[in-house]
Amino acid sequence: MKITHLTSVHPRYDTRIFQKECCSLSNAGHQVSLVVADGRDDEFKEGVRIFNIGAYESRAGRMFKITKRVFEKVKALDADIYHLHDPELISVGLKLKRLGKKVIFDAHEDVPNQLLSKHYLNKHAKWFLSKIFATYEKWACRRFDAIVTATPFIRNKFLAINPHSVDINNFPVLDEFASAANGWSAKSNQICYIGAVGAIRGINEIVQAMELVASGVRLQLGGKFRELDVEREVKSYAGWSAVNELGWLDRKGVRDVLAGSVAGLVILHPIINYLDSLPVKMFEYMAAGIPVIASNFPLWREIIEGNQCGICVDPLNPQKIARAVNKMLADHKLAATMGANGRKAIEQDYNWHNEEKKLLDLYQKLL
Repeated sequence: MKITHLTSVHPRYDTRIFQKECCSLSNAGHQVSLVVADGRDDEFKEGVRIFNIGAYESRAGRMFKITKRVFEKVKALDADIYHLHDPELISVGLKLKRLGKKVIFDAHEDVPNQLLSKHYLNKHAKWFLSKIFATYEKWACRRFDAIVTATPFIRNKFLAINPHSVDINNFPVLDEFASAANGWSAKSNQICYIGAVGAIRGINEIVQAMELVASGVRLQLGGKFRELDVEREVKSYAGWSAVNELGWLDRKGVRDVLAGSVAGLVILHPIINYLDSLPVKMFEYMAAGIPVIASNFPLWREIIEGNQCGICVDPLNPQKIARAVNKMLADHKLAATMGANGRKAIEQDYNWHNEEKKLLDLYQKLL
């Protein structure tokens, strides 16, 4: 099949879109293209043709000018199936349906719930925008040939809209973290956080906890700050002296940090859009064989405590975060056992090999 994935928001090497979905489809023998909007050159990489339709300078430019360019490009590619990854591209999908094409919408997040958590919108604006988008989403997604979702929770929502909905979870590729899970001889006196850095992702509480952990422990912080005011505040904390700010990391950089860490942190705040999420980094920590210190959301507790691969804590309490960190650092035998349990759970259940089968089955049915 000729397959085209399209995004106006995500980077060209996005883990879910490019490294997993596109590469899996290419390895299965399909002709795969990926249309992105990053201003870089077109290229052919790992069996996938990547086409750039130009970068944008503003959100409005992305939503109107870039969306038009995306449609013109993907129409010219004349694929059998189009797989779109951003809510703003729903209109592109509807145009493609009118041309008789098969279209999949990939719901990475529950957007109506996400809008309710936007701190820069007032209460009434959040409610209004959430309701309007939910209505539009229901109307549009009934017309698509299939819906792919990033979590079972989002799948359940879409099943009421479109019966051809399947969750394809963003679980790790087994081989990627095998070397990091080889043992504890390479461990340093460090813990890590990998991902976007922001207030609702717990950076304030994490750095405050670093004031309370055992002497000499370092936090390896892999990611970029999203809010300048939060960055200024966090860097004024005493605990910042125990942080190594690494910035954005490539895949090798992520593996190296995980290989040297005693535990990984996922301390997201209990906002509505996070409670039923399945954060990629939590499963990457498990794949690397290190215990997870995570927010005590019911779903996360079921995974982490159910597999005995970490500790769940109140994400708003730096003292409890620090207590969990100190426990891992003081008992390497316990940490190693939890890490091994996490790796075992990845090998059995939470891996991309299992999800890839669901993706390929979906495409085969669409034939």
